[in-house]
Amino acid sequence: MNDLDFLRTPEGRALLDEVRGTDPAQELAVATRLRRTHPAPLVSAALGQARLRQRAVAKFGAADAGRMFFTPNGVEQSTRASVAAYRAERLHGLGVRSVADLCCGIGGDAIALARAGIRVLAVDRSPLTCEAARANADALGLAALIEVREADVTEVDTTPYDAVFVDPARRGGRGRIFDPEAYSPPLSWAVAAARTASRAAALKVAPGIPHEAVPADAEAEWISDGGDVKEAVLWFGAGAAPGAVRATLLPGPRTLPGTGLPDPEARTPGRYLYEPDGAVVRAHLVAEVAAQVGGGLLDATIAYVTADELLPTPYATAYEITDRMPFNVKKLKALLRERGVGTLTVKKRGSAVEPEELRKKVRPQGPNAATVFLTRVAGAPTMLIGHPAR
Repeated sequence: MNDLDFLRTPEGRALLDEVRGTDPAQELAVATRLRRTHPAPLVSAALGQARLRQRAVAKFGAADAGRMFFTPNGVEQSTRASVAAYRAERLHGLGVRSVADLCCGIGGDAIALARAGIRVLAVDRSPLTCEAARANADALGLAALIEVREADVTEVDTTPYDAVFVDPARRGGRGRIFDPEAYSPPLSWAVAAARTASRAAALKVAPGIPHEAVPADAEAEWISDGGDVKEAVLWFGAGAAPGAVRATLLPGPRTLPGTGLPDPEARTPGRYLYEPDGAVVRAHLVAEVAAQVGGGLLDATIAYVTADELLPTPYATAYEITDRMPFNVKKLKALLRERGVGTLTVKKRGSAVEPEELRKKVRPQGPNAATVFLTRVAGAPTMLIGHPAR
Protein backbone atom coordinates (compact mmCIF):
# COMPACT_ATOMS: atom_id res chain seq x y z
CA MET A 1 0.00 0.00 0.00
CA ASN A 2 1.45 3.39 -0.94
CA ASP A 3 1.27 6.50 1.19
CA LEU A 4 -1.80 8.03 -0.49
CA ASP A 5 -3.71 4.74 -0.36
CA PHE A 6 -3.11 4.54 3.38
CA LEU A 7 -3.80 8.21 4.09
CA ARG A 8 -7.23 7.90 2.47
CA THR A 9 -8.28 5.05 4.76
CA PRO A 10 -10.19 5.82 7.98
CA GLU A 11 -7.01 5.08 9.98
CA GLY A 12 -4.95 7.32 7.73
CA ARG A 13 -7.43 10.18 7.90
CA ALA A 14 -7.52 9.90 11.68
CA LEU A 15 -3.74 10.03 11.76
CA LEU A 16 -3.75 13.07 9.48
CA ASP A 17 -6.20 14.79 11.82
CA GLU A 18 -3.93 14.01 14.76
CA VAL A 19 -0.82 15.51 13.17
CA ARG A 20 -2.61 18.51 11.63
CA GLY A 21 -0.72 21.74 12.32
CA THR A 22 2.24 20.00 13.96
CA ASP A 23 4.97 22.49 14.76
CA PRO A 24 8.19 21.42 12.97
CA ALA A 25 10.05 21.81 16.25
CA GLN A 26 7.72 19.25 17.85
CA GLU A 27 7.69 16.79 14.94
CA LEU A 28 10.21 14.37 16.44
CA ALA A 29 8.32 14.17 19.73
CA VAL A 30 5.00 13.67 17.93
CA ALA A 31 6.50 10.96 15.71
CA THR A 32 7.98 9.14 18.70
CA ARG A 33 4.64 9.13 20.50
CA LEU A 34 2.61 7.99 17.47
CA ARG A 35 5.02 5.18 16.57
CA ARG A 36 3.99 3.42 19.77
CA THR A 37 0.57 2.74 18.24
CA HIS A 38 1.15 3.04 14.47
CA PRO A 39 3.73 1.60 12.04
CA ALA A 40 6.66 4.00 11.60
CA PRO A 41 6.27 4.34 7.78
CA LEU A 42 2.64 5.40 8.19
CA VAL A 43 3.50 7.98 10.82
CA SER A 44 6.18 9.37 8.51
CA ALA A 45 3.68 9.48 5.65
CA ALA A 46 1.15 11.41 7.73
CA LEU A 47 3.71 13.89 9.01
CA GLY A 48 5.08 14.36 5.50
CA GLN A 49 1.59 15.06 4.16
CA ALA A 50 0.95 17.49 7.02
CA ARG A 51 4.07 19.42 6.04
CA LEU A 52 2.96 19.52 2.40
CA ARG A 53 -0.49 20.75 3.42
CA GLN A 54 1.05 23.55 5.43
CA ARG A 55 3.14 24.60 2.41
CA ALA A 56 0.08 24.40 0.16
CA VAL A 57 -1.96 26.89 2.20
CA ALA A 58 -0.32 29.80 0.35
CA LYS A 59 -1.59 28.46 -2.98
CA PHE A 60 -4.86 26.77 -2.10
CA GLY A 61 -6.04 28.43 1.11
CA ALA A 62 -6.34 26.71 4.47
CA ALA A 63 -9.76 25.12 3.85
CA ASP A 64 -8.81 23.29 0.64
CA ALA A 65 -5.18 22.58 1.57
CA GLY A 66 -6.36 20.91 4.79
CA ARG A 67 -8.40 18.38 2.80
CA MET A 68 -6.24 17.83 -0.27
CA PHE A 69 -3.42 15.37 -0.91
CA PHE A 70 -0.06 16.50 -2.23
CA THR A 71 3.25 15.32 -3.59
CA PRO A 72 6.36 17.49 -3.14
CA ASN A 73 6.45 18.32 -6.85
CA GLY A 74 2.71 18.86 -6.83
CA VAL A 75 2.92 21.62 -4.25
CA GLU A 76 5.83 23.25 -6.04
CA GLN A 77 4.35 23.17 -9.54
CA SER A 78 0.65 23.72 -8.89
CA THR A 79 -1.09 26.86 -10.06
CA ARG A 80 -2.21 29.25 -7.34
CA ALA A 81 -5.95 28.74 -6.84
CA SER A 82 -6.82 32.38 -7.56
CA VAL A 83 -5.02 32.25 -10.91
CA ALA A 84 -6.58 28.91 -11.85
CA ALA A 85 -10.02 30.27 -10.95
CA TYR A 86 -9.48 33.34 -13.14
CA ARG A 87 -8.51 31.17 -16.11
CA ALA A 88 -11.43 28.83 -15.53
CA GLU A 89 -13.91 31.72 -15.43
CA ARG A 90 -12.51 33.10 -18.67
CA LEU A 91 -12.98 29.73 -20.35
CA HIS A 92 -16.50 29.40 -18.93
CA GLY A 93 -17.31 32.87 -20.23
CA LEU A 94 -16.30 31.72 -23.70
CA GLY A 95 -18.96 29.02 -23.60
CA VAL A 96 -16.56 26.18 -22.77
CA ARG A 97 -18.28 23.33 -20.95
CA SER A 98 -15.68 20.57 -21.28
CA VAL A 99 -11.87 20.69 -21.14
CA ALA A 100 -9.06 18.24 -21.74
CA ASP A 101 -6.55 19.22 -19.01
CA LEU A 102 -3.22 17.83 -20.21
CA CYS A 103 -0.36 17.48 -17.69
CA CYS A 104 -2.88 17.91 -14.88
CA GLY A 105 -0.50 17.34 -11.97
CA ILE A 106 -2.32 16.93 -8.66
CA GLY A 107 -5.43 18.52 -10.15
CA GLY A 108 -5.31 22.17 -9.11
CA ASP A 109 -6.47 23.47 -12.49
CA ALA A 110 -9.00 20.67 -12.88
CA ILE A 111 -10.51 21.67 -9.53
CA ALA A 112 -10.89 25.29 -10.64
CA LEU A 113 -12.43 24.24 -13.96
CA ALA A 114 -14.89 21.91 -12.25
CA ARG A 115 -15.89 24.60 -9.78
CA ALA A 116 -16.68 26.81 -12.78
CA GLY A 117 -19.11 24.13 -13.93
CA ILE A 118 -16.82 22.63 -16.58
CA ARG A 119 -16.44 18.90 -17.15
CA VAL A 120 -12.76 17.89 -17.10
CA LEU A 121 -10.62 15.08 -18.45
CA ALA A 122 -7.44 15.36 -16.36
CA VAL A 123 -4.47 13.54 -17.88
CA ASP A 124 -0.99 12.85 -16.51
CA ARG A 125 1.54 10.09 -17.07
CA SER A 126 2.59 9.77 -13.41
CA PRO A 127 0.62 7.10 -11.50
CA LEU A 128 1.22 8.82 -8.15
CA THR A 129 0.22 12.22 -9.52
CA CYS A 130 -2.96 10.77 -11.00
CA GLU A 131 -3.79 9.15 -7.67
CA ALA A 132 -3.39 12.51 -5.95
CA ALA A 133 -5.61 14.19 -8.55
CA ARG A 134 -8.34 11.57 -8.01
CA ALA A 135 -8.04 11.91 -4.25
CA ASN A 136 -8.38 15.68 -4.50
CA ALA A 137 -11.39 15.55 -6.79
CA ASP A 138 -13.04 13.20 -4.29
CA ALA A 139 -12.00 15.19 -1.22
CA LEU A 140 -13.49 18.39 -2.64
CA GLY A 141 -16.70 16.79 -3.88
CA LEU A 142 -15.86 17.22 -7.58
CA ALA A 143 -15.37 13.61 -8.67
CA ALA A 144 -18.53 13.71 -10.80
CA LEU A 145 -16.98 16.42 -13.00
CA ILE A 146 -13.36 15.26 -13.09
CA GLU A 147 -12.19 12.10 -14.85
CA VAL A 148 -8.52 11.38 -14.18
CA ARG A 149 -6.66 9.32 -16.76
CA GLU A 150 -3.11 8.01 -16.50
CA ALA A 151 -1.70 8.35 -20.03
CA ASP A 152 0.84 10.05 -22.26
CA VAL A 153 -0.83 13.35 -23.14
CA THR A 154 0.47 13.14 -26.69
CA GLU A 155 -1.68 10.05 -27.25
CA VAL A 156 -4.97 11.45 -25.92
CA ASP A 157 -7.86 12.25 -28.29
CA THR A 158 -9.08 15.72 -27.30
CA THR A 159 -11.67 16.13 -30.07
CA PRO A 160 -14.67 15.32 -27.80
CA TYR A 161 -13.87 18.39 -25.66
CA ASP A 162 -14.64 22.07 -26.22
CA ALA A 163 -11.23 23.24 -25.09
CA VAL A 164 -7.69 22.14 -24.37
CA PHE A 165 -5.58 23.30 -21.46
CA VAL A 166 -1.91 22.33 -21.39
CA ASP A 167 0.52 22.92 -18.52
CA PRO A 168 3.84 21.45 -19.73
CA ALA A 169 6.47 20.50 -17.16
CA ARG A 170 9.02 23.30 -16.92
CA ARG A 171 11.40 21.70 -14.46
CA GLY A 172 14.04 19.08 -15.06
CA GLY A 173 16.79 17.40 -13.09
CA ARG A 174 18.78 20.65 -13.08
CA GLY A 175 15.95 22.97 -12.12
CA ARG A 176 13.84 25.32 -14.21
CA ILE A 177 13.74 24.94 -17.97
CA PHE A 178 13.86 28.20 -19.92
CA ASP A 179 13.81 26.88 -23.48
CA PRO A 180 10.12 26.36 -24.44
CA GLU A 181 11.11 23.50 -26.73
CA ALA A 182 12.65 21.72 -23.74
CA TYR A 183 9.30 21.72 -21.91
CA SER A 184 7.69 18.30 -21.49
CA PRO A 185 5.85 18.13 -23.84
CA PRO A 186 7.55 20.80 -26.01
CA LEU A 187 5.77 24.08 -26.63
CA SER A 188 5.50 23.30 -30.35
CA TRP A 189 3.50 20.15 -29.55
CA ALA A 190 1.27 22.06 -27.09
CA VAL A 191 0.61 24.75 -29.71
CA ALA A 192 -0.34 22.11 -32.27
CA ALA A 193 -2.71 20.52 -29.74
CA ALA A 194 -4.23 23.93 -28.98
CA ARG A 195 -4.94 24.57 -32.64
CA THR A 196 -7.06 21.42 -32.84
CA ALA A 197 -9.42 22.53 -30.04
CA SER A 198 -12.98 22.97 -31.29
CA ARG A 199 -13.63 26.16 -29.32
CA ALA A 200 -10.69 27.49 -27.30
CA ALA A 201 -7.33 26.58 -25.83
CA ALA A 202 -5.00 27.89 -23.16
CA LEU A 203 -1.33 27.02 -22.69
CA LYS A 204 0.36 27.84 -19.41
CA VAL A 205 3.99 28.88 -19.95
CA ALA A 206 6.74 30.48 -17.91
CA PRO A 207 6.34 34.26 -17.49
CA GLY A 208 9.85 34.71 -18.88
CA ILE A 209 8.90 33.30 -22.28
CA PRO A 210 10.49 35.42 -25.03
CA HIS A 211 7.89 37.41 -26.94
CA GLU A 212 9.33 36.12 -30.18
CA ALA A 213 8.45 32.57 -29.06
CA VAL A 214 4.72 33.43 -28.90
CA PRO A 215 2.91 32.10 -32.00
CA ALA A 216 1.40 34.75 -34.27
CA ASP A 217 -2.10 33.27 -33.87
CA ALA A 218 -2.01 33.37 -30.06
CA GLU A 219 -2.94 36.05 -27.57
CA ALA A 220 -0.39 36.31 -24.77
CA GLU A 221 -1.49 37.20 -21.25
CA TRP A 222 0.80 37.73 -18.27
CA ILE A 223 -0.84 37.26 -14.86
CA SER A 224 0.25 38.50 -11.44
CA ASP A 225 -1.39 37.87 -8.09
CA GLY A 226 -0.82 40.28 -5.24
CA GLY A 227 2.05 41.85 -7.18
CA ASP A 228 3.87 38.56 -7.86
CA VAL A 229 4.06 37.44 -11.49
CA LYS A 230 2.75 33.88 -11.63
CA GLU A 231 2.54 32.81 -15.26
CA ALA A 232 1.92 33.62 -18.88
CA VAL A 233 -0.95 32.08 -20.82
CA LEU A 234 -1.19 31.66 -24.57
CA TRP A 235 -4.82 31.78 -25.71
CA PHE A 236 -6.14 30.35 -28.97
CA GLY A 237 -9.56 30.24 -30.60
CA ALA A 238 -12.70 31.91 -29.30
CA GLY A 239 -12.12 35.16 -27.44
CA ALA A 240 -8.43 35.33 -28.29
CA ALA A 241 -7.05 38.24 -30.30
CA PRO A 242 -4.14 36.89 -32.38
CA GLY A 243 -0.96 38.86 -31.77
CA ALA A 244 -2.42 40.79 -28.83
CA VAL A 245 -0.79 41.07 -25.41
CA ARG A 246 -2.32 41.90 -22.06
CA ALA A 247 -1.38 42.08 -18.40
CA THR A 248 -3.90 40.90 -15.81
CA LEU A 249 -3.57 41.73 -12.14
CA LEU A 250 -5.27 39.73 -9.42
CA PRO A 251 -7.22 40.18 -7.27
CA GLY A 252 -9.64 42.05 -9.45
CA PRO A 253 -9.13 41.12 -12.15
CA ARG A 254 -7.77 44.27 -13.77
CA THR A 255 -6.56 43.84 -17.32
CA LEU A 256 -4.32 46.23 -19.25
CA PRO A 257 -4.41 45.57 -23.01
CA GLY A 258 -1.52 46.43 -25.26
CA THR A 259 -2.16 49.33 -27.61
CA GLY A 260 1.04 49.24 -29.62
CA LEU A 261 2.53 52.40 -28.11
CA PRO A 262 6.23 53.03 -28.79
CA ASP A 263 8.65 52.96 -25.87
CA PRO A 264 8.40 56.20 -23.88
CA GLU A 265 11.37 58.54 -23.92
CA ALA A 266 13.69 58.93 -20.95
CA ARG A 267 13.34 62.20 -19.05
CA THR A 268 14.58 64.05 -16.00
CA PRO A 269 13.27 62.49 -12.77
CA GLY A 270 10.07 64.13 -11.57
CA ARG A 271 8.44 64.24 -8.19
CA TYR A 272 6.91 60.77 -8.54
CA LEU A 273 8.25 57.35 -9.46
CA TYR A 274 5.89 54.64 -10.70
CA GLU A 275 6.89 51.00 -10.32
CA PRO A 276 4.86 49.01 -12.89
CA ASP A 277 3.49 45.65 -11.83
CA GLY A 278 5.67 42.73 -12.89
CA ALA A 279 3.00 41.44 -15.28
CA VAL A 280 2.99 44.82 -17.01
CA VAL A 281 6.77 44.68 -17.37
CA ARG A 282 6.74 41.11 -18.69
CA ALA A 283 4.03 42.00 -21.19
CA HIS A 284 6.10 44.98 -22.42
CA LEU A 285 3.31 47.41 -21.53
CA VAL A 286 5.31 49.99 -19.57
CA ALA A 287 4.52 52.51 -22.31
CA GLU A 288 0.80 52.12 -21.60
CA VAL A 289 1.40 52.92 -17.91
CA ALA A 290 3.59 55.91 -18.80
CA ALA A 291 0.80 57.24 -21.03
CA GLN A 292 -1.73 56.87 -18.20
CA VAL A 293 0.34 58.96 -15.79
CA GLY A 294 1.83 61.39 -18.31
CA GLY A 295 5.36 60.21 -17.59
CA GLY A 296 8.55 58.97 -19.15
CA LEU A 297 11.31 56.55 -18.26
CA LEU A 298 14.04 57.22 -15.71
CA ASP A 299 16.40 55.49 -18.11
CA ALA A 300 15.82 54.09 -21.58
CA THR A 301 16.68 50.57 -20.37
CA ILE A 302 14.86 50.56 -16.99
CA ALA A 303 11.17 49.86 -16.35
CA TYR A 304 10.66 52.73 -13.90
CA VAL A 305 8.33 55.56 -14.91
CA THR A 306 8.75 59.10 -13.60
CA ALA A 307 6.20 61.92 -13.67
CA ASP A 308 5.50 65.32 -12.14
CA GLU A 309 1.94 64.58 -11.05
CA LEU A 310 0.32 61.88 -8.96
CA LEU A 311 -2.18 60.09 -11.18
CA PRO A 312 -3.09 56.77 -9.55
CA THR A 313 -3.16 53.69 -11.75
CA PRO A 314 -3.88 50.10 -10.70
CA TYR A 315 -1.03 48.93 -12.90
CA ALA A 316 1.81 50.60 -10.99
CA THR A 317 2.70 51.61 -7.44
CA ALA A 318 3.47 55.30 -7.00
CA TYR A 319 6.22 56.72 -4.77
CA GLU A 320 6.98 60.32 -3.90
CA ILE A 321 10.70 60.97 -4.33
CA THR A 322 12.33 63.26 -1.79
CA ASP A 323 16.02 62.84 -2.61
CA ARG A 324 18.22 61.90 -5.54
CA MET A 325 21.95 61.23 -5.41
CA PRO A 326 24.65 59.28 -7.23
CA PHE A 327 25.21 55.83 -5.80
CA ASN A 328 27.23 56.30 -2.59
CA VAL A 329 26.73 54.11 0.46
CA LYS A 330 28.28 56.57 2.92
CA LYS A 331 26.06 59.44 1.78
CA LEU A 332 22.99 57.24 1.93
CA LYS A 333 23.87 56.12 5.45
CA ALA A 334 24.30 59.73 6.58
CA LEU A 335 20.98 60.76 5.00
CA LEU A 336 19.10 57.90 6.65
CA ARG A 337 20.65 58.69 10.02
CA GLU A 338 19.64 62.35 9.62
CA ARG A 339 16.06 61.34 8.78
CA GLY A 340 15.82 58.76 11.57
CA VAL A 341 15.03 55.92 9.15
CA GLY A 342 14.94 52.52 10.82
CA THR A 343 12.68 50.71 8.35
CA LEU A 344 14.29 50.70 4.92
CA THR A 345 12.76 49.10 1.85
CA VAL A 346 15.30 48.56 -0.92
CA LYS A 347 14.14 48.14 -4.52
CA LYS A 348 16.35 47.80 -7.55
CA ARG A 349 16.26 47.67 -11.32
CA GLY A 350 19.46 47.95 -13.29
CA SER A 351 21.73 47.64 -10.24
CA ALA A 352 24.04 44.80 -9.23
CA VAL A 353 23.83 45.72 -5.53
CA GLU A 354 21.94 43.22 -3.38
CA PRO A 355 19.30 44.86 -1.12
CA GLU A 356 20.27 42.85 1.96
CA GLU A 357 23.92 43.79 1.55
CA LEU A 358 23.00 47.47 1.36
CA ARG A 359 20.87 47.22 4.52
CA LYS A 360 23.79 45.68 6.39
CA LYS A 361 26.08 48.50 5.32
CA VAL A 362 23.78 51.42 6.15
CA ARG A 363 22.37 49.85 9.38
CA PRO A 364 19.14 51.88 9.48
CA GLN A 365 17.99 53.00 12.93
CA GLY A 366 15.11 55.17 14.01
CA PRO A 367 11.32 55.45 14.05
CA ASN A 368 10.79 56.45 10.41
CA ALA A 369 10.51 54.50 7.16
CA ALA A 370 11.80 55.11 3.65
CA THR A 371 12.21 53.39 0.31
CA VAL A 372 15.42 53.58 -1.70
CA PHE A 373 15.53 52.73 -5.40
CA LEU A 374 18.83 51.53 -6.79
CA THR A 375 18.69 52.23 -10.49
CA ARG A 376 20.16 54.22 -13.34
CA VAL A 377 19.32 57.70 -14.57
CA ALA A 378 20.67 58.58 -17.99
CA GLY A 379 22.99 55.59 -17.65
CA ALA A 380 24.48 56.66 -14.30
CA PRO A 381 24.06 54.55 -11.10
CA THR A 382 21.63 56.52 -8.98
CA MET A 383 19.79 56.30 -5.67
CA LEU A 384 16.29 57.73 -5.34
CA ILE A 385 14.85 57.98 -1.84
CA GLY A 386 11.16 58.41 -1.09
CA HIS A 387 8.00 56.79 0.28
CA PRO A 388 4.71 55.42 -1.04
CA ALA A 389 2.65 58.28 -2.44
CA ARG A 390 -0.48 59.26 -0.54
